[in-house]
Amino acid sequence: MTAIDPGRTVSVVGTGTMGQGIAQVALVAGHLVRLYDAAPGRADEAVRSIAARLGRLVEKGRLDAAARDAALARLCPAAQLTELADSALVIEAILEQLPVKQKLFAELESAVSDDCLLATNTSSLSVTAVAGGLRVPGRLVGLHFFNPAPVLPLVEVVRGHATAPASAELARATVAAWGKTPVTCADTPGFIVNRIARPFYAEALRVYEEHAADPATVDAVLRESGGFAMGPFELTDLIGQDVNEAVTRSVYEAFFHDPKFTPSLAQRRLVEAGLLGRKTGRGWFGHGTDAAGPEPHTAGPCRAPGRVGWHARLPANASVLREMIEEAGIEVVRDREPARSDGFISLPGGTQLALTDGSGATNTAYLGPRISFDLALDYRTCTRIALAPGETVPEEDLQAAIGLFQALGKKVSVIGDVPGMIVARTVAMLADLAEDAAGRGVASREDIDTAMRLGVNYPEGPLQWAAAVSYDWVRLVLQNLDHEYPGGRYGACQPLRRRAAVEESLL
Repeated sequence: MTAIDPGRTVSVVGTGTMGQGIAQVALVAGHLVRLYDAAPGRADEAVRSIAARLGRLVEKGRLDAAARDAALARLCPAAQLTELADSALVIEAILEQLPVKQKLFAELESAVSDDCLLATNTSSLSVTAVAGGLRVPGRLVGLHFFNPAPVLPLVEVVRGHATAPASAELARATVAAWGKTPVTCADTPGFIVNRIARPFYAEALRVYEEHAADPATVDAVLRESGGFAMGPFELTDLIGQDVNEAVTRSVYEAFFHDPKFTPSLAQRRLVEAGLLGRKTGRGWFGHGTDAAGPEPHTAGPCRAPGRVGWHARLPANASVLREMIEEAGIEVVRDREPARSDGFISLPGGTQLALTDGSGATNTAYLGPRISFDLALDYRTCTRIALAPGETVPEEDLQAAIGLFQALGKKVSVIGDVPGMIVARTVAMLADLAEDAAGRGVASREDIDTAMRLGVNYPEGPLQWAAAVSYDWVRLVLQNLDHEYPGGRYGACQPLRRRAAVEESLL
């Protein structure tokens, strides 16, 4: 399918931040762009605002003056919907209210030709429902841009129940021609990104609610160990606590109160208090000019042990730690007859140091004192490691564990003994929701990973990450979390269990 020809008109209805951004993208791609807003004068204001944005691009050397002038010559405000009659594509970016959108598209359908492609930029409503009252519902598709639209590359192309395949293909080809990266998905609550991303926020909030770690420490561990660009607390402060919580509640309601999407009471209280983040000057953190930056808990210097025991093979990607420990000049003694099938490092005092498997360290005390360490994206390059000691761990062994990782060049955050810790439970849940979405045909596996990398800037696609650390380990983490927290939230989906079984059979 070829894209809409640049010589054809693209119209944008709604001139807020998102509408202006989408208009700018189509404009720079060469289209004549018409802007319409129901509020008098708003379209003219939007034209001036876009002109200012393009001017700033010229000042920064990202656009030449001739291209800016040519683009502005193609930008036209419209006073009436009938002025959009020559459009090949109309994209709606108005209020997230279903009746309002349905009314608009009914009016558009009588204003444009039957071969005009209609698109909604909704992020939370059903594309199927938006198209429900149309005479030709097959020509309406979801085009979910991410804010700011001129900068972020991802666009979710959403197929409503009645969307014609040709409409979705034309939409995908067109946004690709505009320099965006399209991913195609079914019309499901949250589409790809807002559906799969929920655990990134929810698991951090759970850790906080259990008093295992403060927001600054959770953020630091996810950034410096997990490789995420921002932590969930600082990110929701940026997004707006009210906005983020509303999306969570919307997805939760749309999935009929599935426990995997349960909202957080702690975040609800923050919203009720009006502490919405940067836009109010205070959220999880202070954002005034005199506000101190958040400081994660970081352990003080401790002496590293001279020798540790290596028992079997550590799961996931933690096996590289043996090589790193030896490179740090610490003797590693291998146990020829490990007492357990999974691997751990034994400290001089006898405490086991093991990658979290989703269980609390205290709950495995029958095997001896245990300290869990968290998952890292890359143990060589990460700069922080989280440790969770069980209640029976002697202080000298905890200090030895801290010193061991400090000898490897890592900052260490000691957190409470929370099952699954921080990165591990987050990654396991992201993988679970991603596998569930793939198994239900929401999107292809490639598009799911692409969407999560580009839409929310994850260091790895969740399916790629699960394969790297092993599906068997992910399944074990979820299985143990499900035992620790009965109720279905952590029950692994069937597609993930199947992949783990296949992986296990090939060993």
